[in-house]
Amino acid sequence: MFNRSKKMNRITLFTTGFTQVFLVVLNTYFITREFLLGIIACGFLISFVWSHNVKKIAFGSEWDRIIYSLGAMTGSILAFYFGKFIY
Repeated sequence: MFNRSKKMNRITLFTTGFTQVFLVVLNTYFITREFLLGIIACGFLISFVWSHNVKKIAFGSEWDRIIYSLGAMTGSILAFYFGKFIY
């Protein structure tokens, strides 16, 4: 069904969506806790990851956007629990 390259691209899209939103949720948590070092680190990493995502998503297919969004959704959930775990 999928060739190896296309499967790896989809895994990469999921992972970048996950990472992007994980950092956004975690940063929001850090902001509410006024944890400056976390805010600084997440702020930088959000922009850095996003700079690599723009082209992948903007020129991707609808299915690529769904895969990215599923990763983002998963990142939201896990970052929520991770934030609760570290505090």
